Amino acid sequence: MDPLAELEDLMARVQVRDRAAFSALYAATSAKLFGVICRVLKDRAAAEEVLQEVYVKIWNKADRYAVTGHSPMSWLITIARNSAIDRLRARGPVTQDVDRIYDLAAPGPTPEQSAVAGDEARRIVACLEELAPDRADAVRGVYLDGQSYQDLAERHSVPLNTMKTWLRRSLISLKECLAR
Repeated sequence: MDPLAELEDLMARVQVRDRAAFSALYAATSAKLFGVICRVLKDRAAAEEVLQEVYVKIWNKADRYAVTGHSPMSWLITIARNSAIDRLRARGPVTQDVDRIYDLAAPGPTPEQSAVAGDEARRIVACLEELAPDRADAVRGVYLDGQSYQDLAERHSVPLNTMKTWLRRSLISLKECLAR
């Protein structure tokens, strides 16, 4: 069964409150939805909370999803993205207490860790540049932007299986490039 049909089947079963289907839906989609939420919030702890809220919404609103030819993943990503944006709005404007800022140690990586991460990022970018532009765009779309294979196939006007082949071959090429 192809991934789109599998997700549609899971959504149909979640609509009738099938807990096993909900668990399978979570297993199949939570990593991608968490990535989308993290990109919006830039705060892992808040993203974990929002992810939990997203799945409560999915459980409660699954009957609103109708198989209309649109990807179930697109519907799920929309819920996740909108929930993350709602969380950002609820925070209100960012205000900082200057005295508190000076009392805190600099968060984040050490200079050495930043240098290593920067070097790794440059290697990955260089390897991505070795791919054909449409292949590199597809890799960025699915692994960095959380787009579905189906969405990318439609955007590049290729069949779904062709998109999967592009991605598989591109990852093999990236692995070989990074191993050099």
